[in-house]
Amino acid sequence: MTRMRTPLLFSLLFGLTGAAILIWLGVWQMQRLEWKQGILSNIENRISAEPVALPEQPDPDADKFLPVFASGTLTDDEIHVLVSQKHVGAGYRVISVFVTNSGRRILLDRGFIKVDQKSAERPIGPTDVTGNLHWPEEKGSSIPEPDLKAEIWFARDVFAMAKHLDTEPVLIVARETSLIDDPVAPLPVDTVGIPNDHLQYALTWFSLALIWVLMTFTFVWRARGAQKGTS
Repeated sequence: MTRMRTPLLFSLLFGLTGAAILIWLGVWQMQRLEWKQGILSNIENRISAEPVALPEQPDPDADKFLPVFASGTLTDDEIHVLVSQKHVGAGYRVISVFVTNSGRRILLDRGFIKVDQKSAERPIGPTDVTGNLHWPEEKGSSIPEPDLKAEIWFARDVFAMAKHLDTEPVLIVARETSLIDDPVAPLPVDTVGIPNDHLQYALTWFSLALIWVLMTFTFVWRARGAQKGTS
């Protein structure tokens, strides 16, 4: 009788141990969710803070998402980054050269235009800009190199764009400008593109734990019934 119960006890212990591990993974993901929500909250607070003057030497780490304002002249030197907008379709981010009143040449992400507006005239000249400093991490092994002949880029690589347009490696993503009747729709910095899938992962681990427990008890119950039938 003891020999017959030992496999059942082992199966039950194995099943409960597996369920405990899956539950622990779910709890860990919930902790990660809380951590990530804290980070996103801090970023959102930083994005929406009171704008300050453009720093003399912005740092890609310390000044990422920093709200800034600047006055200067918007030129017609542009880079067009291929993007897609929900409910709108394909288009381009317009990255222009912005010359500040102090003579600094920097990059300005003006916003979105539709594909058929790529060659359309856009207002340039003196303007005031409010936005956020950003160094997007969009470049990767799966992203093709810019098609310079077609004047199409596939990622906002600040350092490469700055070299191409002979500017500082500084990008302001516009929230608003003083341009009148500008057809370019700003795409302000936000946290939408920052992944936060921890809740989904947690629910997956908890679901697997529940399934594991049900399978374990089903197996033990059937095996116990089979033992009783043979005793």
